[in-house]
Amino acid sequence: MGKWLYSCSLLLVIVCLSISLREVRVRGAETELLPGRNGSILRRGSRKELMGCNLFEGKWVYEPSASPLYDYELSSCPFIDPEFDCLHYGRPDRLYLKYAWKPDACSLPRFDGEEFLSRWRGKKIMFVGDSLSLNQWNSLTCMLHASVPHAKYSVSRGSLLSSLHFQGYEVSILLYHTTYLVDLVKEPVGRVLRLDTIQGGIAWKGMDVLIFNTWHWWTHTGKSQPWDYMREGSKLYKDMDRLTAFAKGLTTWAEWVDRNIDPSKTRVFFQGISPTHYQGKDWNEPSRSCQGEEEPLSGSTYPAGTPPAAQIVKRVLSGMSKPVYLLDITTLSQLRKDAHPSAYSGEHSGRDCSHWCLPGLPDTWNEILYAVLTM
Repeated sequence: MGKWLYSCSLLLVIVCLSISLREVRVRGAETELLPGRNGSILRRGSRKELMGCNLFEGKWVYEPSASPLYDYELSSCPFIDPEFDCLHYGRPDRLYLKYAWKPDACSLPRFDGEEFLSRWRGKKIMFVGDSLSLNQWNSLTCMLHASVPHAKYSVSRGSLLSSLHFQGYEVSILLYHTTYLVDLVKEPVGRVLRLDTIQGGIAWKGMDVLIFNTWHWWTHTGKSQPWDYMREGSKLYKDMDRLTAFAKGLTTWAEWVDRNIDPSKTRVFFQGISPTHYQGKDWNEPSRSCQGEEEPLSGSTYPAGTPPAAQIVKRVLSGMSKPVYLLDITTLSQLRKDAHPSAYSGEHSGRDCSHWCLPGLPDTWNEILYAVLTM
């Protein structure tokens, strides 16, 4: 009897020890330290940390040893459009590539393109919007290609639809070009921007991830304005307050998402308002623009504050029934007066203080997108 009790006690100790060791292993895995980008340290369990972190509140930190995730040379990234290829077109400084975005409450995870492609194997990710969506699409395709440089891929470019397909992973990164999200059509009276219809949305269905963007073209006037009238229902307008029109068009898009998207199959993002830096008065330097700027603004706030269009985006998104994640890149981008092509663009004459150099700021947008998709 005593031997039996001794054997049972010994077995119980072994079982308890085994459970204890398993707990130690699990806890150890959660807190295992990993080398991050540019020497930072990340925790494998940082997903929990990210869940409670505002990725868009922080500051830009100078890191002398920092290097971009890809080079501008064709051998590193064959997808950069000339309008974003600042170094190729003569930008003399590289200081703007030495700043990293640091959220206040957490660390951004290191971008791992191979992990991204494996996680989204067999999936389709589509950017929908104007040339700023092209900017972000260019960036992500370069980041992924640099991560798996020997992976086979096929690429197609069109005025309406472009795509990059990684054959070994069966992942497609697509771009659907639309300046307003709502319809721009020809009518007997001329070119009409219809604020209440979306016919192109049929191409957005069946995607696993959608990243939408619009605003840049809503402010265009004169010869750069691609419409003659606006229409809402039976009412035709020669013009309208642009913020009012933007709110109407964005509400039409929101209603389309609420009607057509199944959140269990498709994750939806809206790229926040990307700022411009044509007027130095916005950062208390009235005589300046983006031209010649080499460093971002310090701190975490922008003197001119939040643009009204960004407030409209938040208001419209808050009224939706389907979940949409706002990539709230406005403030962190406002701080980057140094990151535009300026005069170093292969397609824009004069100053371009609207788009962004690649490598450059849109890589940070995609690092944040990557962090959100891994939560």
